[in-house]
Amino acid sequence: MTPTRPKHAWMRETYRKSLEKMPERPLAHKTLSDIAPEPLYTPEDLGGFNYDDKLGHPGEYPYTRGVYGSMYRSRLWTMRMFAGFGTAEQTNERFKKLMAAGQMGLSTAFDLPTLMGYDSDHPLSKGEVGKCGVAVSSLADMEILFEGINLEEVTTSMTINSPANAIWAMYLAAAKKKGYRWEKLGGTIQNDILKEFIAQKEFIFPPEPSVKLVIDTFEWGPRNVPKWNFVSVSGYHIREAGSTAVQELAFTLADGLEYVDWALKRGLDIDEFAPRISFFFNAHNDFFEEICKFRAARRIWAKQMREHYKAKNPQSWMLRTHAQTAGVSLTAQQPLNNIARVAIQALAAVLGGTNSLHTDAYDEALALPTEDSAKIALRTQQIIAYETGVTHTADPLAGSYYVEWLTDEMERQAMAIIEEIRRMGGVVRAIEEGYFLREIADASYRYQQEVEKGERIIVGVNAFQEEGLQVPIQLIDPEVEKVQNARLAQVRRERDPIAVQVALEGLRQAAKEGRNTMPHFVECALAYATLGEMMDELRAVYGVYEEPVLV
Repeated sequence: MTPTRPKHAWMRETYRKSLEKMPERPLAHKTLSDIAPEPLYTPEDLGGFNYDDKLGHPGEYPYTRGVYGSMYRSRLWTMRMFAGFGTAEQTNERFKKLMAAGQMGLSTAFDLPTLMGYDSDHPLSKGEVGKCGVAVSSLADMEILFEGINLEEVTTSMTINSPANAIWAMYLAAAKKKGYRWEKLGGTIQNDILKEFIAQKEFIFPPEPSVKLVIDTFEWGPRNVPKWNFVSVSGYHIREAGSTAVQELAFTLADGLEYVDWALKRGLDIDEFAPRISFFFNAHNDFFEEICKFRAARRIWAKQMREHYKAKNPQSWMLRTHAQTAGVSLTAQQPLNNIARVAIQALAAVLGGTNSLHTDAYDEALALPTEDSAKIALRTQQIIAYETGVTHTADPLAGSYYVEWLTDEMERQAMAIIEEIRRMGGVVRAIEEGYFLREIADASYRYQQEVEKGERIIVGVNAFQEEGLQVPIQLIDPEVEKVQNARLAQVRRERDPIAVQVALEGLRQAAKEGRNTMPHFVECALAYATLGEMMDELRAVYGVYEEPVLV
């Protein structure tokens, strides 16, 4: 329906007169992606808007309004709080407390040595064991980590990338030893190595063999662990590195499409592996931009999978995503303000139609979350779910002139970036040329300049400052490293050295010959080969990647 009075007439008369009395505030009226919204949106801004092409009903192509027909009326998003610190025993205890508080799924954080493929007793691990996540060096740690938890009844997410095959193999080995059936296991291994080269930098091997390892899981997974998501294509870390929302959207989907390309080159059936690709997005401060980002992501993925790649299975067209509130937005100044930030960000993710969600604790700019702060973060999701009414209807903001215009604009800008990456030869080539590093650095610099000039207000940081409130923080006991290393020494003493040697040699040969490595990772895990030993076999075959210096 077109308004009787055109928008330009309103702008010329009513809006201009209002500005004469009340000039616009001097702060920048633009989104975090540098999109400058107009003061008003009407049907005129949507042109020949076609409902079926742009939206469709929930659970139907192009899935802009959500991937499931009944959305949250039937099942809420999975409340999956990220947890992991210290020893496997400590994290197991935290898991159980979160589940007792109403958490629906597990999400595992690993410490830096584990993320980099080193055992806890490696010289480079000293001082880092258990600090930013749980230490896992062998199957013994994994068994303790999930002791007393029914793995057939809970879905488990594991945030691990370069050593993802090894860590997943340990989880599967632990499940097998407990008698759980792999076909009943559900969960996600992050396994997104491309974003490591783009943003987080926790890579081990060069890009090509690294992606090869990811595709090994695509090939092996559907036949062995069919309910598992073999990759969680992560824009979260790209955004935390300083990208804009549009860059996060474009780079993430480009990564997902790159994995599809590599899997197709392997000769895999797109409708066998594509339904097990999942995504992971950031939920930042710009409320409407974040909502529109989720909507645009589903539409772009659906169109690419159906129209560009000719996937036939509707499950292949659906973009299912986890979301996490923006850690980078949290402030050490006035940390209790972060509770409000997280609530707003979580609400945006829910209104955007996320399928699972982690909410950050208010003290994460200072240290690992305490038990109390983690519980407040979980309660934030529960309040949104049960007290706000936003779950009553699917995609409740659909039809808003601004929301539909902004969704279209983010799709347009993101697709322009995706096509630019394709012209460069794909994501791996763009990584080698330093494209992502330059783009994210430029975006991060622009944002910081806006903050320092006061063009963007960060409450408690560049405006409304006051003496900081002291809050209790959680520190990791140095004894954790001793406990972990003692267990690792015991594992090495008690295992069968011949079985370890045979399993590691099988892994090395599979890597040398370009065969699928997953069966060999499982054999290594069952033999209690350590993470570092497995990664060393691959370091010997693939080499270690050093990022080139860009001039």
